[in-house]
Amino acid sequence: MLSRPLLRAMSTRVFFCGSALSALCTVGLASPAFAQEQRSIDEPDVEDGATAPASADTSGNTTTRRSFGPEDFARFAPRSALDMARQVPGFSIQEGDGARGLGQADTNVLINGRRISGKSNGPVAALQRIPTEEVLRLELVDGASLDIGGLSGQVLNVITASTGTISGQFRYAPQFRTRGTPARLYEGSVAIAGGGQKDDWTLALENDSNRRGDDGPELVFDGDGLLTEIREERRNSDFDTIQLSGSYSRVADNGNVLNLTGEVNGFLRRGIEISDRVPQNGDTPNVRTFRDSEDEFNFEIGADYQFQFGPGRLKLIGYHRYEDSPTVDSSITEFADGRPLEGFRFERDADEAETIVRSEYSLDGLGGNLVFALEGVRNFLEIESSLQQRDATGELVPTPLAGANARVDEDRVDGGITYGKVLKPGLQLQTSIGAEYSQISQSGPFGQTREFWRPKGFVSLDWKASDALNLSGRIEREVGQLSFFDFIASVDLDQERENVSNANLVPEQSWVFEVEAAVNLGALGSLSLRPFFEEITDIVDQIPIEGGGQAPGNLPSAQRYGVESDLTLLSDGLGWRGTRLDVTFNAIGSSVRDPLLGFKRQLSGIETYNFESTLRHDFFGTSWAIGSEMFWEENAFDVRLDEIARQGETFAFTTAFIENKDVAGMTIRASASNILDRTNLFERTVFLDRSAGVIDFSEDRRRTFGTIFTLEIEGSF
Repeated sequence: MLSRPLLRAMSTRVFFCGSALSALCTVGLASPAFAQEQRSIDEPDVEDGATAPASADTSGNTTTRRSFGPEDFARFAPRSALDMARQVPGFSIQEGDGARGLGQADTNVLINGRRISGKSNGPVAALQRIPTEEVLRLELVDGASLDIGGLSGQVLNVITASTGTISGQFRYAPQFRTRGTPARLYEGSVAIAGGGQKDDWTLALENDSNRRGDDGPELVFDGDGLLTEIREERRNSDFDTIQLSGSYSRVADNGNVLNLTGEVNGFLRRGIEISDRVPQNGDTPNVRTFRDSEDEFNFEIGADYQFQFGPGRLKLIGYHRYEDSPTVDSSITEFADGRPLEGFRFERDADEAETIVRSEYSLDGLGGNLVFALEGVRNFLEIESSLQQRDATGELVPTPLAGANARVDEDRVDGGITYGKVLKPGLQLQTSIGAEYSQISQSGPFGQTREFWRPKGFVSLDWKASDALNLSGRIEREVGQLSFFDFIASVDLDQERENVSNANLVPEQSWVFEVEAAVNLGALGSLSLRPFFEEITDIVDQIPIEGGGQAPGNLPSAQRYGVESDLTLLSDGLGWRGTRLDVTFNAIGSSVRDPLLGFKRQLSGIETYNFESTLRHDFFGTSWAIGSEMFWEENAFDVRLDEIARQGETFAFTTAFIENKDVAGMTIRASASNILDRTNLFERTVFLDRSAGVIDFSEDRRRTFGTIFTLEIEGSF
């Protein structure tokens, strides 16, 4: 007989003390290897007869940390502005995490000094549509020196200018796997761009496609650790996201600026998992088949118009997003002795939308720059769900699921004032104060309407300590964004879990303290470090619900802390050419009091470690390059009232590649991934009584997915 010890998640509290804007030291280092002209984003810097970037905003206070020209990225044979941005030393693109409205910038990329008026159609999508021919330079600038609330530390500003002609790029990336997964044959994109001296436009068609699968054993143990069932399982999932996106910008002779962005998506998902189960106590063998599907449609449009109004400039912004997501999950268990089928079917149709109107008025005052902002938002989520269970004859019959059909609405008004000032050469201050009012209502048997007032604001400093060191610090009072799905009852048929309805959720709030040090290592590369600490109130985690059951809800307080880092090392400073190492490492800790047992633990499911590296060598004088990539992460346990579970992998998803940058003018890369044979892991312990430590059963799963071969073909036209 086999046994397995129960694995428990243990965490210790780390105390983070002191001000985030103090204890900063000055470091002197070598001169940089890349172009280092300290140019402001308002300088035209016209090169080779190209027209100046007509859409570039002006900001006399902007401080440029480092500047890179197209020649700095030539060795990588980039096809788009995104290819260039990903090669900026010591910098990682922040794609945003679902910011609350448009008030606070949650990405660190600008195009011609302006934010991108989109969310899902964000910086990655926008940069990918811009051909390299239209990129004049890329600048790392001080976020606090910009007239944009929410930005601090390193911000990448991409300066572009239309060539006056239409140009384009394409990508095709078929992929093949060695274990039981169909080939991916429809991954690709095509993008075109054009314009003139006063305007520019982009248009892209893309299919983000994936074919995934794994297989292997899952062992089930009883509360005493004895093996009760052996399962041989195989899983396949097909994903296709077909997207049409674009943008248009125009600068009038009087300096007025118009920007339009938009995208439309169709997301198709099909999954199947087959589990051959052999009980170890003599019960009848059976086969469980789980299927899941989604046919999502969504679109997003954004527009902003900036013009002179009185002594300042007024920007009017409009944004709308809509999504329809019908999903169907089903589980069927077939028995070897021919008894009736068992199982469930869960159908859900979710419609959600967000509409935002915002105004920003910017003018000089109080020795600096003032921005007055007012924003109105309307969000809603409407869900219709049904649950069916197979009866004693194997037929599906409706099963009640209280609170699964409801609508959640939020109306919100947000206002604030942001002030920026140059305190002295190289030292920038930005501060903001504001508040929001919101009304959240839910329909259905658990419905109610509630109102909230929330203060918010921040103070940030950017300091150019030396030519080799930039320091920034930030203290902010944030209001979090709720997931409306957490309000409404749902079931997870795969893991046989249920969340009841909870209409009492409130937005979490937090104090955020963060510091960033960006260090120029000269010819050796660059390094950035970002330690942070968050003191959170009303954190959302799994809680017991009055009347029975469990669901996401609010706990009084929690902490989150850690450090994020980006390192680029170049071989040129060591005497040979062409080798580059990029490393991103994040270590995150957290602490929250478990609502059932009362001890301190990690936040449920939080990512605790993340490591990514790319090693690349370009052979000087040739078009060949080789390299490797590595990725690894670790998560804390997902904690529910009656179970703890964790999904993970064995160490390191690793890729090796070879690339030729001039095959009939195209770039072709061949890669082999998962060369260390990484394995997918899942462990779960389900309790009869978690407070007493009484275990019902536990599961231990290991699945392999083989080696992945990818051919990427990129070109321009």
